[in-house]
Amino acid sequence: MSSTLLPDYAGGGIVNLMQSVATACGSTRARYPELAALSAAQLARARHVVLLVIDGLGLRTLARHTASPHLQRYLLGSMTSVFPSTTASAITTLMTGLAPAQHGLTGWHMHMDEIDQTLSILPLTPRLGPARMLPDELPARLFDHQSLSQTLDRECWVIAPRSIVGSAFNAWHARGAQTLGYNGLPGMFAGLGELLQADARPRYVYAYTPDLDSFSHHYGTDSRQAQQALTDLDSLFGALLRRLRGSNTWLLATADHGFIDSPTRRVIDLADHPQLAALLLRPLCGERRAAYCYVAPDNRPAFEAYVRRHLARATHLYASERLIAAGWFGPPPHHPRLAARVGDYTLVMKDNWTIKDWLPGEKRYTMVGVHGGISTNEMRVPLVAVHV
Repeated sequence: MSSTLLPDYAGGGIVNLMQSVATACGSTRARYPELAALSAAQLARARHVVLLVIDGLGLRTLARHTASPHLQRYLLGSMTSVFPSTTASAITTLMTGLAPAQHGLTGWHMHMDEIDQTLSILPLTPRLGPARMLPDELPARLFDHQSLSQTLDRECWVIAPRSIVGSAFNAWHARGAQTLGYNGLPGMFAGLGELLQADARPRYVYAYTPDLDSFSHHYGTDSRQAQQALTDLDSLFGALLRRLRGSNTWLLATADHGFIDSPTRRVIDLADHPQLAALLLRPLCGERRAAYCYVAPDNRPAFEAYVRRHLARATHLYASERLIAAGWFGPPPHHPRLAARVGDYTLVMKDNWTIKDWLPGEKRYTMVGVHGGISTNEMRVPLVAVHV
């Protein structure tokens, strides 16, 4: 039985890190407590502040793989991710400084009432059927939050892979910053080195790398491929530290979420539960580890009874409004569409179980490594911090 961990928004989570960063870089917006382990006053003493986001680097992954000496040497502590512990929600927190309760992005698949369509929220493409709006048209329609860079009183940069740096989602969340696309991890670190020379004007730099996450999904968290990705990154991180020595830079590294592995036998396929599927108003939304279910009022007793009778070994069943009230998505005030975006019920999967549905024509794929739930390994991320 794996241990569980709820998100901390009161001083020990990634939203609190972003409050420390924002205040240190001149933002006057103080919506959350600063991170207890690293205050804005500490960060403000440096000329530059860098946030390196290593997608998928949970604390467990860093602790288990010893071929990451530089990251481990400067490990200040750990933080929680947000709920759900997934890129769509957590990266948005890292790029806005807002909890999901405020930015309103609640998972990979989201039903958006504004356009009455279910989208994969990062590429802003429909899960099924033709697009009713182009991705470039959607952010202004669906998002009403500022980027973090728009609130800061200094020059800002966003560094991301060339394949996504100009995407509609990324462009919206990089407003107020200059952007730099790169090909390959050495390119990201080269870009960081050039931006952070000692004579440069004070800068806030956000840099993102997806490689570890990709390998962990495809091959597993302890796979040779994932370990090699972390080893390569750590080596380049060490070289960057040497290059930046004396530049008066705070170099912070963290992640959006951690990982667990889920074998095929622990996947609940909704096709095997046609009675349950028939009670849903629309396909599952959210994540494999935290699935949002939309159920008509007349069908709710039958839905609850079926889940408790047939799926209790694999999932906790929550009324989604209870999770909002309990603060899982963050403290109030809440995004006006938050309740609509998390459905009537949330299936929070136990242990290493997942749940998945497949739509006609949807390309099927397997995932070894998964995230989005509340296990400690998914929720706890490292904070690496070094002042050079």
